[in-house]
Amino acid sequence: MKKLILIAVMGLGLVSCTTTQKATKDMTDLPKNWKHTTNIYEVNLRQYTKEGTFKAFEKEMPRLKSMGVKTLWFMPLTPIAQLNKKGSLGSQYAASDYTSVSPEFGTLEDFRHLVNEAHRLGFKIILDWVANHTGWDHIWTKTHPEFYLKDPDGSFHRASGMDDIIELDYKNREMRLAMIDAMKYWVKETNIDGFRCDLASWVEVDFWEQARPEVEKLKPLFWLGEYDELENPDYGKVFDASYSWKWMHKSADYYKNNEPLHELTDLLKQYSAIGDNSMRAWFTTNHDENSWNGTEYEKYGVITKPMAVFSATWNGVPLLYSGQELPNMKRLEFFEKDPIEWNGTYQMAGFYKTLLDLKSSNPALRGGDPNVATYLLNTTASDKILAYIRKNGKNEVLVVLNMSKEPVDFTIEDSQVTGSFKNVFDKTGRNFDEGKAFSFKPGDYAVFEK
Repeated sequence: MKKLILIAVMGLGLVSCTTTQKATKDMTDLPKNWKHTTNIYEVNLRQYTKEGTFKAFEKEMPRLKSMGVKTLWFMPLTPIAQLNKKGSLGSQYAASDYTSVSPEFGTLEDFRHLVNEAHRLGFKIILDWVANHTGWDHIWTKTHPEFYLKDPDGSFHRASGMDDIIELDYKNREMRLAMIDAMKYWVKETNIDGFRCDLASWVEVDFWEQARPEVEKLKPLFWLGEYDELENPDYGKVFDASYSWKWMHKSADYYKNNEPLHELTDLLKQYSAIGDNSMRAWFTTNHDENSWNGTEYEKYGVITKPMAVFSATWNGVPLLYSGQELPNMKRLEFFEKDPIEWNGTYQMAGFYKTLLDLKSSNPALRGGDPNVATYLLNTTASDKILAYIRKNGKNEVLVVLNMSKEPVDFTIEDSQVTGSFKNVFDKTGRNFDEGKAFSFKPGDYAVFEK
């Protein structure tokens, strides 16, 4: 009898332990927790493989996992409108139905399988959501034409500068509810973990305030908005992270036009002043930039890698685009089939793995965490060198970037940097109490952790 009682007690202990472990895992799995350490990799499914399908991409996921990728963002998966479409394939941002899958990519069941496999590998999945507009022959143009903005002559209103799309009317209450139902559809049917909201600030902020809590009745989600919070501060109340468009444009102008570095640091101070209730996404390229404005190498030249280091280590969320691990040196077509030219050698994968793993593991690089302090550092070459240190308790990460087109000999002159660190790329140690001098070639960078 005593043996039976002991076995029963041990059994209860096992159940209790398992339940506690599950509860702990569920807590860490919430976006409010994992968003601070995640990174986002944008998947251009059309151009990722020759097949351009879910099944073909699924084979690439173990490689991306080993590179340190945490969140996969899929460009729109909905069917593409045929009326007034551009090119032979059309834009993925001109939907003809919000609750179907484009046959170009496969089936709904194929996507479900991909999401399940991605979750098994530890990824989060976010889906591109185009709420501002649809294509000209979207199903709603026939079933609910009142959902759309109209020109004085009664025709559908074209979106500014884009002839293949027409804009929705957010004063229409029923349209809003239909849009929310469509977003819920993807959460219920495929178990995605969030949305990247296209042109988020072109849609009234009160729609997002209405939509988020309603969609999240299904599960907590991560919300990335395509807007700059410096220009649209009200949207920061709704979204977990936003784009850093002003930084992207200013940094490109800085390099091409030889503008002063202090204009970049002044802008960083403006972003920091927003606070940690929301985060910024930092990037050197994405689908729009690559196709319309050129590759990251066209834009940043010799400082491309320092800019990538910045994007992975400054306060916020690193955002990568398909093919950066190659690196991809060509502009990808937007409306035609134009696959990335994979060659079996991922020259930049180790570089990104080092940065992404550091971002995920070092508490000093947590994004949007008020416990982390970020300090811009003084150097003897403040017109050429961007240096900063991020601290969270005993954890520190020091980043030093040559933002110029020439060699620079310089010294860090700042009391924030003390003690011994390890270079995360070459694994060498350095005691900064013994000196803070550097000699950088063009394109050089260094990242140290304590």
